[in-house]
Amino acid sequence: MAWFKRKEKGIQTTTEEKKDTPKGLWYKSPTGKIVEADELAKNFYVSPEDDYHVRIGSKEYFSILFDDNKFKELDPNLESKDTLSFVDTKKYSDRLKQAQEKTNLKDAVRTAVGKSKGKDLVIACMDFSFIGGSMGSVVGEKIARAIDYSIKKKTPFLMISKSGGARMMEAALSLMQLAKTSAKLAQLSDLGIPYISLCTDPTTGGTTASYAMLGDINIAEPGALIGFAGPRVVKEATGKDLPEDFQTSEFLLEHGFLDFITHRKDLKNNINQYIDLIQNKPIRV
Repeated sequence: MAWFKRKEKGIQTTTEEKKDTPKGLWYKSPTGKIVEADELAKNFYVSPEDDYHVRIGSKEYFSILFDDNKFKELDPNLESKDTLSFVDTKKYSDRLKQAQEKTNLKDAVRTAVGKSKGKDLVIACMDFSFIGGSMGSVVGEKIARAIDYSIKKKTPFLMISKSGGARMMEAALSLMQLAKTSAKLAQLSDLGIPYISLCTDPTTGGTTASYAMLGDINIAEPGALIGFAGPRVVKEATGKDLPEDFQTSEFLLEHGFLDFITHRKDLKNNINQYIDLIQNKPIRV
């Protein structure tokens, strides 16, 4: 606006004195809907106009699922090492350090135990912000230890997956976590302890090929991307054109890969309802 028009409208602030709106006050969904950050948080990080489920991490999921956001974090200081001295566009050791500084996380998963609807629950939740939620040795170890805790305390286990797959910087060490976590879940199953797997956007690669699809019940959030390989790779391997939505949670539900899809606002109730049903306990309202 020209200076003379600004004065006519009673605007006295000079252009140099103007300040940008602080980042994080507003969120714009992929469909173009804008919502205040505070309102978004109150609405379980779901855009109220288009029902778009925003990607969130362990901090937000713990606040949603644990009563009064009270919990004890398990193995909080475990962190990855650059065992192979791996280098791509940068050193893996540098990449780890930068990810830790940027996210204030030790690695791509956090595990915790607390009360949910008054009952003990162990949760392992992945953080996509840490190197794409990739599954390395520490991710596998923390999940395995969380399952051990569930076995020791006979406590239901919830896995929240959000991952780009195995961590290529750890090569075979990363791939070993598929078998390691799957074996631990088999022990959990043998003891009849409930395991709920929640697939969120995105759940891909080795994560999908292991613990994400091994739940006693497999559930997902609306619109989540769930698959093993990307659409281009799948098309090249099958030689067929694929439906546009073939890797969405809705498509997987329709074809029997999921038990149900849950809105985030109903997540806590639905998980606890399932636990009550499988343990033959009165459903808590």
